[in-house]
Amino acid sequence: MSMRAPSSDVPVEFEDVSVLVGPLALLDGITMRIAPGAPTVLIGPNGAGKTTLLRVAMGLIAPSRGRVTWAGRENAPPGRRAIVFQRPAMLRRSAAANIRYALAAAAAPRATRSERIADLLALVGLSGLERRPARRLSGGEQQRLALARALARDPDLLLLDEPTASLDPAATKAIEDIVHSVAARGVKVVMSTHDLGQARRMGDDVALLHRGRLIEHAPVTEFFAMPKTEEAKRFIAGELLV
Repeated sequence: MSMRAPSSDVPVEFEDVSVLVGPLALLDGITMRIAPGAPTVLIGPNGAGKTTLLRVAMGLIAPSRGRVTWAGRENAPPGRRAIVFQRPAMLRRSAAANIRYALAAAAAPRATRSERIADLLALVGLSGLERRPARRLSGGEQQRLALARALARDPDLLLLDEPTASLDPAATKAIEDIVHSVAARGVKVVMSTHDLGQARRMGDDVALLHRGRLIEHAPVTEFFAMPKTEEAKRFIAGELLV
């Protein structure tokens, strides 16, 4: 991967976006801008709407109301976007073959695929495990392989749904290091987390969601030092939002 020209899918603009399932609002009137630059972190309790927001940003879910644009375009195909879910599925093949499948799906030139596989495995710290069956990798290794598969799309926008939720501290640090490296190469990362420490470490800006609503969105230092809403103050203090 290399530094690229200005992104074709960022900024992402949410304009009064709601996602409704019957009477339930998974997202409720979200207006926010996901700007180019360092990572944006989504926080909030379970059911707050973080995963739904990521799916809408990817284009997997259409808003029930409102509109989403990618660099000013509506209904843009997700050619420059990629998403990694909290529990990514591993194909029944080797680590290298998982990435080869992703490269083929992204229509990467055949002549470059072997080199790209080696580069992506090195980026995520899995060099030497090319032939290991993906399903025999540890949880942390599988998550790193999922990142490599997502990066095979050469995305401008990388969406991560709690990528370290079930990992130990060493595996968590490995994922965070990869995210920092990817962001430094010009990829916009948006990730959700329950971990306020991780939000401080990873985020350039932080968005707090609760019951499908955007409670507060601010630069990370401002959010933690001077939260403007009672919900944010309580969440930072470790209180439960119900």
